[in-house]
Amino acid sequence: MRGMGNMQGMMKQVQKMQKQMEKDQEALKLKEFVGESTNNYVKVVATGDRKIKDITIAPAIIDSDDPEMLQDLVLTTINDVLDKIDKENEAMMGQYTKGIPGL
Repeated sequence: MRGMGNMQGMMKQVQKMQKQMEKDQEALKLKEFVGESTNNYVKVVATGDRKIKDITIAPAIIDSDDPEMLQDLVLTTINDVLDKIDKENEAMMGQYTKGIPGL
């Protein structure tokens, strides 16, 4: 029956880790991330659950003769903020999945 004690201890550890992981995931959802274009012409603020909260565009960059440039800056900046969210999520989840085969 000695193995059962080890199993119970391991289950308690797993439950504790799961609660901490849920807490960390919730904190990540609330955290704000900022993506910025070159020269900070465009700035995008998003939360960890990938919701865009704000987009700021410098008036100096708005050119009615070249809307494609502004579109490119916005897309690049959105991708920048999403990459930052992904990296933070991977770093946070990595502490829970390191050493687990297949994850």
